[in-house]
Amino acid sequence: MKLAESFHETILTSLEVSLVLGSLGVVLFTNIVYSAFLLGFVSARISLLYLLLGADFVAAAQILIYVGAVNVSIVFAVMLINKKQSRKFFLTWTIGDGITLIICTSIFLLLSNAISKTSWSKIYLVTQSNKGGESIPESVDSIRRIGSKLLTDFIIPFELMSILLLVAPVGAIVLARREEMLDMEEDIS
Repeated sequence: MKLAESFHETILTSLEVSLVLGSLGVVLFTNIVYSAFLLGFVSARISLLYLLLGADFVAAAQILIYVGAVNVSIVFAVMLINKKQSRKFFLTWTIGDGITLIICTSIFLLLSNAISKTSWSKIYLVTQSNKGGESIPESVDSIRRIGSKLLTDFIIPFELMSILLLVAPVGAIVLARREEMLDMEEDIS
């Protein structure tokens, strides 16, 4: 996508801020329905980021798979579970929460350090020098290559993932119905 540099930076900054705020909302909200909807929001923002970076196929796959399938399955499973909601915004912290915070913060700092010390311009020059004089646009060529690989070399993992994505919501429904049946049997007794 060809945009003016200042406009490109403005869009990128707004996407990054919305990603950070949405991710914090997913983690900090105690209402699981709000967290599930914010997860969909974050996944949609990631797809916009992919579009901005010129990865059309990855953006479409992000929307179809994560927003369309995974998040809808999560919301569907959440609606089947009748969990009592807490009225507190922040629950009390335990030792495990503190350990998790330390580990996540250290991973974040480690990745930030690695990203800041990487010479991105050299990586860009290597990818640009490998391109030939093709008349097909890059996005169409990459989509064709991905589709060809998915339906030839990676057909078995591709089909196994589709079966897994089908079995997961069915399993969630079965578990939710089993708990509902047990509750009904206890009420009858």
